[in-house]
Amino acid sequence: MTDQAIKSADDHFDIKDVERRIKAIFIGSIGNLVEWYDFYAYTAFALYFAPAFFPNSDPVVQQLNAAVLFAATFLMRPLGGWLFGFIADRHGRRLSLTLSVVCMCFGSLIIAVTPTYATIGIAAPAILALARIIEGLSLGGEYGASATYLTEVADPRHRGFYSSFQYVTLIGGQLTAIMVLLLLQKVFLTPEQLKDWGWRIPFVIGALLAIFAAVMRRNLHETEAFEEAKKVSKPSGSIRGLLKYPRELLLVVGLTAGGTAAFYTFTTYMQTFVKLSVGLTEDQTTFVIFGSLIFATVLQPIYGGLSDRIGRKPLLIFFGVAGTLATVPILTTLKDTKSPFTAFLLICAAWIFVAGYTSINAVVKAELFPTNIRALGVGLPYAITVSLFGGTAPAVALYFKTLGHEDWFYYYLSGMIFLSLIIYATMRDTKHASVMHRHE
Repeated sequence: MTDQAIKSADDHFDIKDVERRIKAIFIGSIGNLVEWYDFYAYTAFALYFAPAFFPNSDPVVQQLNAAVLFAATFLMRPLGGWLFGFIADRHGRRLSLTLSVVCMCFGSLIIAVTPTYATIGIAAPAILALARIIEGLSLGGEYGASATYLTEVADPRHRGFYSSFQYVTLIGGQLTAIMVLLLLQKVFLTPEQLKDWGWRIPFVIGALLAIFAAVMRRNLHETEAFEEAKKVSKPSGSIRGLLKYPRELLLVVGLTAGGTAAFYTFTTYMQTFVKLSVGLTEDQTTFVIFGSLIFATVLQPIYGGLSDRIGRKPLLIFFGVAGTLATVPILTTLKDTKSPFTAFLLICAAWIFVAGYTSINAVVKAELFPTNIRALGVGLPYAITVSLFGGTAPAVALYFKTLGHEDWFYYYLSGMIFLSLIIYATMRDTKHASVMHRHE
């Protein structure tokens, strides 16, 4: 074969390889988007369905009840992180990803058909809690398996860029939920219809999308890293195997604590904050959150690609320093403004530093663990930390608000970010010290 023929064959192979990677990342990411759409539909439509499940004349109390249930479902995420992490490390990433999205489908269907408090009394919020528990179980497993899959399927030079699409689609799920909300609000239904029965529509849509995503995920190819690990070592996924890495486990907890509190503050809680505390109308609230999330989505691959050039650690330190210093001023100014455009700019300003965590947190954690324990190592400690500090953020904020000291939450969040900053400053840069290709 001539040199030219060899070059052409190599180029052809490279093109096919890139196409295969992009297709795998697209399918894996679409499933992630659907799962997070289902999960965030709860938050996007909470203002409409909260009175149906938690009757109370005080809207703050209604939202607090909904937020407490939102936080309670996070208690299932560690169990999901263990279960689906075990499946991913023992039986493959593809199976785990498929099962997790099927689980989310059932949760959405239950919410869609649950009668209200006026119809079946206390059983209504109880069934709602069951559905949210199922969704929490699903998401607990989705993160570890998805982060592992996207990181393993990417080529080493662009691992940060490709893995950033986990949060592109994660935020995209919330954007999709808001788009459905806007369409129902502005085009198809009146406010009364939304409060009566229209809030069920997004959960039906979510269940159907989950079925579609599950079918797509069944056709995903398994990662080469997992297949190679099966040949040279026993599949693991056990807690005993995970405990061999105590330093890495503690690192995941420290990496996540401040970042997850910030993420859930500027996504999940922001919709409630700008409506109840800032005083914007429902329409203004929806457009402000929608616009800021688009900005956040654009930042993810930019920061992810930047981490492939300069390393992961500088971005994490940037988030830690900026988040510690700027959180209190941003939230204080945001509460005092009455301008939707100013509110939009302030939330975008927060995303400039929050994206330093969200864009690369998946790849950093995946680079800490060898192949045969990676999904469990990423998913379980992450799920525990998110349950403690992420899912509770809206409830903590609303609790301080009911006490009349909403500003206490600003300092709480700033303190959480500072604690993570200590970890960022003392850890090694995983881009230069990765164990991605190691098998135990």
